[in-house]
Amino acid sequence: MTAMAVPGASLLSACAGGSGSGTSNTGGAKSTANPFGVGANAPLDVYVFKGGLGDGFAKAFEKLYQDRYPGAEISHSSGQDVTGDLQPRFNAGSPPDLIFNEGDKKLKLDVLHANGQLSDLTSLLDAPSIDNPSKKVRDTLLPGTVEAGRIGDGVFSLNYALTAYGLWYSPSLFEKNGWAVPETWKDFTVLCATIKAAGVAPWAHQGKYPFYMMVVLMDMVARAGGEDIMKKIDNLRPNAWREDAVVQSVERIHSLVAKGYMFPGTEGLTHTEAQTAWTQGKAAFIPCGSWLEQEMKGTAPAGFDMAVMPMPAAPGDKMPPTAARAVAAESFAVPAKAANKAGGVEMLRIMCSKAGGGAFAKSAGALPVVKGAVTPEIAATLPPGIRSASALINAAGDNVISWKHPVWYSKLQTELETAMGELTGGRIKPGEFIERAQRAADRTLADSSVRKFTRA
Repeated sequence: MTAMAVPGASLLSACAGGSGSGTSNTGGAKSTANPFGVGANAPLDVYVFKGGLGDGFAKAFEKLYQDRYPGAEISHSSGQDVTGDLQPRFNAGSPPDLIFNEGDKKLKLDVLHANGQLSDLTSLLDAPSIDNPSKKVRDTLLPGTVEAGRIGDGVFSLNYALTAYGLWYSPSLFEKNGWAVPETWKDFTVLCATIKAAGVAPWAHQGKYPFYMMVVLMDMVARAGGEDIMKKIDNLRPNAWREDAVVQSVERIHSLVAKGYMFPGTEGLTHTEAQTAWTQGKAAFIPCGSWLEQEMKGTAPAGFDMAVMPMPAAPGDKMPPTAARAVAAESFAVPAKAANKAGGVEMLRIMCSKAGGGAFAKSAGALPVVKGAVTPEIAATLPPGIRSASALINAAGDNVISWKHPVWYSKLQTELETAMGELTGGRIKPGEFIERAQRAADRTLADSSVRKFTRA
């Protein structure tokens, strides 16, 4: 994915179903204005993961939908256990019409796809856009958005938020203590020793959810080995996890544990517990995505400021120091057996309008993947952490880190995260982590029931 430019600102298992996009049981006539034949009075059932972004943005989307289809009754439900809430409905063949699928308990899209339970959104991408019907929806989205939702030969999710990942810190805390933001791994380790001597933990992480530390590791691996290592790991190449880029990165992660640089007990904390400790000044750095600021709204002390930096550069890195992870994240999907599938896809088309993107930015305090949706007026209202995240993306340019295996092979990703929890908990050493990762990748490759994909 390439960086976004904001005008006028530097910001920025179960029942199987069909996979094609279709219409509701009470559909309407298809036209340029209604390309999917949405029934004007057909009810719409929306389920939203309610996490760091809240669910106000979804209600804003729903209002835009009702402006176009005032006779439609919208059922809005939300929760954090997406799988627990929705798997029974998939099993019964009565899923919602649109799902915002995120969080630690999100549905596994690769499994739903394998079971034929997701709609292919290619028809959405090729539909006329709301703002300019002479353009397709796909042409209104930032580069990389379509590919982020691709599984095999189709696109089965719309990843809507442009999310930056990195190490978060408080500029005011650093200024108060005279700490300089490190650019190299050597400078970082020297600073960690200084921070620890000052009575502050250098690092906190969301230990109950090892996903966060896997992001750190894989960013380091990508920077160390470049495109070559990303292809080897994503393509399940033999011994990919034993490559030097991986070994060195795992050892650096472990050194944070071995040297006592972790916040005490952080390996047992939830995301909000660890992040609260960080906002209280008990730790200097924490890894997270750019939803952090919104997630901690109302919890962080007044005046606490946030900024994000990429992982410090290590000797021999194949990618430049500004390389960072920025992806189209926060996935929306339309089930194949949705009663009002046409309405679910139409909601996505509305979200891909400038009005939809602007509503998302204002309500969620996050960057949408819709080109031109963040006007200078909207950009001025965004919080400093999001502005910092946008600057991180802009500085990365074309050197953006993006991994495929977490979406392609969810079971593999779960095994990797389990091993990371053991590593950061001090229960295994780097060598054991690497062997566990390689064995998990080998099992995935050997499992004929798992469809394989190739990163070109």
